[in-house]
Amino acid sequence: MTDLPPLKTVTDLKLPRYLGTWYEIARLPMRHEPEGCTDVSAHYHLLDNGSVGVTNRCRMDGEVEEATGEACAIDNDSARLEVSFLPKGLRWLPFAKGDYWVMQVAPDYSVALVGSPDRKYLWLLAREPRLDATVQDHYLAAARLQGFDLSELIQTPHTGHPTA
Repeated sequence: MTDLPPLKTVTDLKLPRYLGTWYEIARLPMRHEPEGCTDVSAHYHLLDNGSVGVTNRCRMDGEVEEATGEACAIDNDSARLEVSFLPKGLRWLPFAKGDYWVMQVAPDYSVALVGSPDRKYLWLLAREPRLDATVQDHYLAAARLQGFDLSELIQTPHTGHPTA
């Protein structure tokens, strides 16, 4: 894994178009999102300080769980964000940030592929809770080309009870 080239991201992400609600279609496993989460959504909005406010929601055992955080651009590149879900007073801690790099986005900003440069985290997002299988395959193939191992990919269930 250490021999992988740098992760390619969207060269000119239009942050105002990216903001809003996204539904998680698929993801790689991660410790802070239990495997049993359904109806996963994320809402992004601009904060007064220029950072991006993040509200993630999922349904776990029938109850909606929510996490709020803040994302900051790395080197003024809005396609490369660092996100923290710690309480505001602790968000400055360097080990508390996760990489959220937008690798691909559809021309109409209806689908996005997001990952981390170490290839451990990956999300396929869409503006609707469902995504055409052909479109999904296209984005996942792009992830594979960038060195992501999708053998443990989780297809996020959407039960018709949206969290957004």
